Amino acid sequence: MDFLSLYVTLKLALVATILLLLIAAPIAYVLAYAHFPGKALFEALIYLPIALPPTVIGFYLILAMGPKGAVGRAWGLLTGGSLLFTFLGIVAASVLYSIPFAVQPIKAAFLKIDPRLLENASVLGLSRFAAFVRVILPNSVGGMAAASILVFLHTIGAFGVLLMVGGSVPGVTKVASIAVYEAVEAMDYRAAGWMSLCFIPISYAFLLLVNRLNGDAKHGV
Repeated sequence: MDFLSLYVTLKLALVATILLLLIAAPIAYVLAYAHFPGKALFEALIYLPIALPPTVIGFYLILAMGPKGAVGRAWGLLTGGSLLFTFLGIVAASVLYSIPFAVQPIKAAFLKIDPRLLENASVLGLSRFAAFVRVILPNSVGGMAAASILVFLHTIGAFGVLLMVGGSVPGVTKVASIAVYEAVEAMDYRAAGWMSLCFIPISYAFLLLVNRLNGDAKHGV
């Protein structure tokens, strides 16, 4: 069994999850509470990766992150390196690919907060940022946890986007889903079976945890 690809997968999922929580929380706050022209267009753009085929997302990421793309050219000037076929490249691809799965549950958690808590924070003179940190986030732990789990699971199951952006560099970009695909192509069903089996208990346990969090939220626990 390819333990190295499993390690890369788990490392990628952990890094992407942490980054997405930092990115998604402010976006979810804007979508939940802000009012501005074009908000519906902005929200649809955030959720667009759900509707697009992974290969389409991968194609446009290749264009953007390649040596002739805006992102790739800027990165090359700053570092002298390339984003394609690197771990950082698949992290960026994972963040973009999974952002709807982070924003949606966090936004839902924000909208469930009692408006009176925010009104009291305003009366006490808290700024919007202070209210976000001291009122909204502490009362949205369930949504943040659910978002973390969904992003983690979505990342470990990603295939098309990562294959196009990162290829299959052992120890760098070769994740477990790609290792399973390559094992099947080589007709090594034993290796493919063992690696596939690793996904089932991990995914099942996390899904049970999501259901538990949702059940607790509904019962006010």
